[in-house]
Parts: sequence; C-alpha cells; structure tokens
Amino acid sequence: MSDLQGRIALVTGATKGIGLAVAAELARCGATVLMNHRGKPDRARDALSRVQEIRDDARLIQGDVADPADVEHMFRQIRDDHGRLDAFVNNAGITDDGYALMMGETKWRNVIETNLTGAFLCTRAAARLMARRRGGAIVTVSSTSALNPPAGQANYAAAKAGGIALTKVLAKELGSYGVRVNCVIPGFIDTSMTRQMPSDRLTEYLRNVPLGRIGQPEEVASVVRFLLSDEAGYVTGTSVVVDGGLIS
Repeated sequence: MSDLQGRIALVTGATKGIGLAVAAELARCGATVLMNHRGKPDRARDALSRVQEIRDDARLIQGDVADPADVEHMFRQIRDDHGRLDAFVNNAGITDDGYALMMGETKWRNVIETNLTGAFLCTRAAARLMARRRGGAIVTVSSTSALNPPAGQANYAAAKAGGIALTKVLAKELGSYGVRVNCVIPGFIDTSMTRQMPSDRLTEYLRNVPLGRIGQPEEVASVVRFLLSDEAGYVTGTSVVVDGGLIS
C-alpha cells in the first residue's frame, strides 16, 4: 500500500460516498486527513468518528467550496494549523438534473458553481500552498458523464468535463513547481447519488457495464491514493477511468 505517512491531506465533500472512502483510505496510509463538509454537522461528526478509528488526528473543516470567502477561510486555517498542504482531493459535487430546454438558470448555476467554480477556487488555493514548498499532488474527481453524458445532465456533464480540462491546464502550469495534477473519472459507484436513481434505470445502465456490477467507493479511493503517492511520481495531467469498462 502506498505510504502517505506524515502527509497533510484535504478532501472536499468528505463525509459520504467517494469522499469518505478517500478520507479513510488516506488515513489508512498514514496521512493526517482534513475532511471538508458544507453542512449537516451530525453526518460530519459521524464520518469523522469513522476516520478517527483509523487515525485519530483526522479533523473536520467546514466550508462551502463555491463560496470564495469560505475557501479563503479554510485554506488560511490549514496554513495556520499545519503550515502546508501535501495532498488535495477535489471531490465535492452535487447533481440537479433536468432537460436543458427546461432548465432554469438557478439549477444550472448551482451545479456549475459547486462542481466547477468550487473546483477552481479550492485547487487554486491548494496549489498556492504547494507551490511555495515546491511539491504536492492534486486529484480531481470527475465523472463518466463528462465523457459520455446522458440526456438531462447538461449542467453536471459540463461541470465535470470542465474539471478534466482544468486538470490538464494546471498540470502544465504547476509542473515546474513540482506539483502533480491528475483526475479520476468514476462510473456508476454505490453512493447516495446512484441510490436515488430508479432501480429499473440503474439496471438498464448496468447492462452496459462489462463487469456487470456497480462499483464501490473504495475502488475509486484506491486509485486516488495511488495518484497522490510517490509511486505516481511521473504521472501528471492524466485522467484514470474507474468505470468497470462502461465507456471502453
């Protein structure tokens, strides 16, 4: 297992699904994990207790990734408390599906601001901390909706595709500072988002997955952990698809 001993790692949207699995995986590998959440304090405390069972120095850090003031406060707190950031996982995201012709501006804006603007704000802040120390690794969690978008996800697909493009740009801009930037593209993963899908629709989608099953958050987390580790020291600007063969 990749060694992240002594690293300071921030995971956004870390209290459920893929984010929680990533936080647990990084803690298991020795990182001090900072678990971002926007609200729902009861869920946040429950998630924290689960990660602290693995490593007791995990901490919560509250903030809305789409709010510039919140992002500034979060990263100031990280700088004041730890002096550095070694690993950042840009995972926070929401969905609010609807057909484009009937999609109001609020629905569009909310998804774009959280999933894309939030990714930019947090990645920029993380990169600034890392560039000062000339080292670090960033992973953005995208979605196969970015590569093969279904009808009804204009906002989500556009935001997630933007995350892939942002990864490629920042890998070029930050390479000279020793900062690596990569992306993970999950397919159908067993999270609250997929559990909201009607069972018949999910069954239909899974017929197109060569492995014939839904993925587990831990299967995404292990790829994220690898990309953050020194084992991936010559990997940057790339996207790793974790989808059971869905878009192969």
